Amino acid sequence: MVGKKSGRALLREEGLQRTDNNMEFSTWPQVNMINQKNYYTEFLKRDDQVLALRLQHDERLDRRKKAAVDIDRARAQGAADGVPFVEPDPELDEDDAMDDIDSENFGSKTIIFHPGSANLRVGLATDAIPKTVPMVIARKSQHTESELSEPLPKRQKLSKEGATEELFGEDFATQYNTMATDFRTFRRSNKRRVLPNSRELVQKWNTAVPADIISEHNDRVHVEWTELPADRKQAPEYIVGDAALRIPERSSPKYRLYWPMRYGWLNEEDYTTRNMVIRDFFLILEESIKTELGLRNRREWSQYSAVFVIPDLYEKVFVAEMLRQAIVEFGFQRVCFIQESVAATFGAGYGISCVVDMGHMKTGIACVEDGMVIEESRINLKYGGADVTDTFVRMMLFDKFNYQELNLLRRHDMLLAKELRETYGTMSDENISVQQHTMYVRAHGEQTRKYDFKLYDEGMLAPLGYFRPAIFDHTDKLNARRKLIPRSTDLYDGRPNDPMSPAQLAVLDYAIKNIPSAVTATPVKPARPLPTPMSISTPSKARLLGLPPHMNGNGDTTPASSVAGSPPPEDMGTPQPGDATESSDPTLPDTDALDLVVPIMPLHSAILTSIEHASGLDERRRRDLLGSIMLIGGMSKTPAFHTYLEAQLRAAMPQYPKEILVARPPKELDPEILVWKGGSVFGGLRVTNDSWIGGVEWDRLGGRILNYKVLWHW
Repeated sequence: MVGKKSGRALLREEGLQRTDNNMEFSTWPQVNMINQKNYYTEFLKRDDQVLALRLQHDERLDRRKKAAVDIDRARAQGAADGVPFVEPDPELDEDDAMDDIDSENFGSKTIIFHPGSANLRVGLATDAIPKTVPMVIARKSQHTESELSEPLPKRQKLSKEGATEELFGEDFATQYNTMATDFRTFRRSNKRRVLPNSRELVQKWNTAVPADIISEHNDRVHVEWTELPADRKQAPEYIVGDAALRIPERSSPKYRLYWPMRYGWLNEEDYTTRNMVIRDFFLILEESIKTELGLRNRREWSQYSAVFVIPDLYEKVFVAEMLRQAIVEFGFQRVCFIQESVAATFGAGYGISCVVDMGHMKTGIACVEDGMVIEESRINLKYGGADVTDTFVRMMLFDKFNYQELNLLRRHDMLLAKELRETYGTMSDENISVQQHTMYVRAHGEQTRKYDFKLYDEGMLAPLGYFRPAIFDHTDKLNARRKLIPRSTDLYDGRPNDPMSPAQLAVLDYAIKNIPSAVTATPVKPARPLPTPMSISTPSKARLLGLPPHMNGNGDTTPASSVAGSPPPEDMGTPQPGDATESSDPTLPDTDALDLVVPIMPLHSAILTSIEHASGLDERRRRDLLGSIMLIGGMSKTPAFHTYLEAQLRAAMPQYPKEILVARPPKELDPEILVWKGGSVFGGLRVTNDSWIGGVEWDRLGGRILNYKVLWHW
């Protein structure tokens, strides 16, 4: 007889006993229970819990209390004098007047800064026009900038035959000859007379006519060179602005020119440390305040406010550094920021506009509506007036220009080339013909040289590079990029978070597919990140581009947002399109490829790309933006440029024959200073402007205060 077995033995023998093999019941992710203690918390859900908003509320309350006390005092005084008291109108908008409560002009204590790659515009908000200071500083050095680098434009070694096609390479010769052929076809279609041997006439004249020497007593124009002390030890360590550009090449001691800003961002190629480039940038601002505004006593600066005009696609690290320097080092009472496109609409008085800022080394495009930039439309192209000047010089040298030793790195040659481009550059083919011109080369310690030379189509083909940017030289524009200045990264996942737009992604995609010289193959070791990253990125929206395939790649879609917490990629170039976006679209390039791309696109295509992303499916907004395209910046002064651009836009979008309109700023405003003028209007508003950042806010929150204070999505 078998004995009775226990239940545990039966489970073991029959295989019914449960064993734990550490396997999950399901592959679905497990959601943890909500912490009921914090479920109903109100942390940072009320305005009084945010320091920036609480300080604004306290400031308004103090202002109202002061106004109430003033009214009571005035009422009592009126009763004592037997004069009836008139109550103020409570409906008046305080921002309409520039007189504050103490009847002091608020704008007279506000300084407006608009830094650029070539010039700094600075002035008080009450000034009619700003002071213009070249954004350059000269420092003592063993060698000048022309001695440290090969001549610019860069020449190639010629063969024994010395053909001009070899001077700047086969690619440039092909591009130049193609543009010249298309230009002749364009002139014939406009019923213009075209001589078949115009280029040969120019080359023959320039080769045969030498320079004439003019003695000093016969030269009626004298250049005012910067005089240096006879004792080398007494020479200043640095010189800023116009005086730096007029230092003789063979001065004793020698000086080297530094440009802290290039292509709209800090110049990392000519500097060895981050502190040096930042120091020179703010040193130019400091000297401009002292010399141009007459505020030599730094103790007075604490009574002033500062407005900084920054690009639409800015770098957060640099903006945060500007805030720190203005509050801590300069000691300004308060600081605020405004974007360039918004400032342009403020200055022009436009409610809606597509702003095209044609600067010295960059061209910014953005659509603005009701005082706000449409984030998806922002574009930053890395070409400008400097590229036109360089191309104009190369074209003249290609046509055997008789001043063959022209070097844009020499100071007098740089100023001469800019003058020639401004004088002979045009976008009108009406008066294009073989014409004789005269120029004078004046260098310190040398006799004046007079050159008689001839030009044909160089004055129009050079600015035509805006529509054929492959003719520009893009090879060195990303040199040493991110070598010194780190990029901003997200506080939580460590991903780069500088602002990016779908329109800028389309520009980078176009550059990869159509402009080989815009793609850099040499990576640079990225700079060490800052210990305290900045804030979150600007979101991007997926949207199809309704442009022709030849103007917008292949109608690619914009990458969608991603929240993946992967480590930040190695950074070597243009702001990352993949900073906050990733895409499964196989037609788009990957993020690593875009790191080494210069954003280049024909100007008319870039404008239409910006408008398309800004309008989306809203046909009414698209028509409004097409009819309010505003050209600003120095290069917008090129004769007939807006007319030529308008014709190109209408040819690309024939379905809008009457809606497209390209115009300059109204009211005869100078397009070069329009952005600064808009900043002065913004800075002249009274203290009710909530974007001001004071010292208390900076001390407690640092750069994080920008999340609450700027008037756009930081």
